[in-house]
Amino acid sequence: MALLYRQVAADLSVLRQDSTARTYSVHVNQLLARAHHIIYSGRKTNLRTLFLFLRDEYPAVFQRQIGFVLASIIVSVAFGIFGAVLTSARPEFMRHFVGPDMIATLERHQMWTESIVSVKPMATSAIMTNNLSVSFVTFAGGIAFGLGTFLALFQNGMMLGVIGAACHQYGMSLLLWSFVAAHGSLELPAILIAGGAGFRLGYAMLFPGALRWKDSVAQGGLEATRLVSGIIPMLVIAGCLEGFFSPSHAPIWLKFTVGGMLFALLNLWLFRPVKGPTAQSAA
Repeated sequence: MALLYRQVAADLSVLRQDSTARTYSVHVNQLLARAHHIIYSGRKTNLRTLFLFLRDEYPAVFQRQIGFVLASIIVSVAFGIFGAVLTSARPEFMRHFVGPDMIATLERHQMWTESIVSVKPMATSAIMTNNLSVSFVTFAGGIAFGLGTFLALFQNGMMLGVIGAACHQYGMSLLLWSFVAAHGSLELPAILIAGGAGFRLGYAMLFPGALRWKDSVAQGGLEATRLVSGIIPMLVIAGCLEGFFSPSHAPIWLKFTVGGMLFALLNLWLFRPVKGPTAQSAA
């Protein structure tokens, strides 16, 4: 059956290139989605299979959903710019997004992140938990027809824009971005990918196309889940960096260098050339 599955997956890739075979393409894709659970449900998950998934399959998963990730980026950047512009024009606007304690530290020209240094292990655990929560709330918001994802990206984008503009007004931009550079090179893309997964789920609910609504949601949910699964190692690494390295007294140039290298490696991983359709990708 596994051999037939791979053969039909190859046939599906041919059908998708023929605009006159849309009906057959949809039907074959449904059959593959149903067979996928039979073939792969009994597989045991271990470190090796996870590594192989991240190395060989996840880049293809990401590249197929790149449109939804781009939508997530556009929403976040647009509201980030909007928040920065409002804060620059009306500094009191920042009080809607940052608390009085953070404003007090800004007025003292002191980074609010310095308290992390004294409690690194506990802070790292809390940071990882928070980052995972934010990412999966952003993803799960797709179940509300994508509206929850949109609101989560709106809040994250506005917060980043407001804090960036506030630190600029207090002459602390270098301190802020040197703190964010290392862990942010993985944390921010992870949240944006989670947003893309949420939009993929919302799209499946709003536009089932030729599929029945429940089949569209099932297929969209499967693809969105596979997309969001790859951000977990990114957030674990980012949490360690944010707890131990980012708030440290390491040279600013080193923090930016680490951030740049990690972001470059991330792009090499996500955008590296992938092989043709595989058994997994057809589902």
